Amino acid sequence: MLALLVLVGCRDVRIQTLQRGTTTSVAGGNEIAVVRDESGLERLGIRAPVRFRNEFGVLLLMGPHNRTGYRQIVESIGANPNRVRVVAFEEAPADGGDPSRPYRTYTLWIVPNSAYRSGIRVVVVTPSDDPVAHATLP
Repeated sequence: MLALLVLVGCRDVRIQTLQRGTTTSVAGGNEIAVVRDESGLERLGIRAPVRFRNEFGVLLLMGPHNRTGYRQIVESIGANPNRVRVVAFEEAPADGGDPSRPYRTYTLWIVPNSAYRSGIRVVVVTPSDDPVAHATLP
């Protein structure tokens, strides 16, 4: 697990990378999904022990892929009161992978509800600053 420190307003809030993996819920491409309840995770085909009474989940979904072995690499996360910037990319399998059912890779962060700020923009870019995905918290 990787603990990340994010600045929200004037407070430091500890964000936890809970898990990384794949999901066969492949509707769509690269996206940031904010999950506020268990049914939101279930729709994405992900099981995780998020305590939605006190926390919410932020997912970076990438893909879809039809060859095994893709994985996400998150290089950095930076934040200010208006924006969170994530530098991330997918690493292809060195051996080319094997044919598979379509899937997407994901990284799930667990965030305390106290850090939720409507209107904050979450932007994901590659290390070369190419856009990957973005979302604005409703």
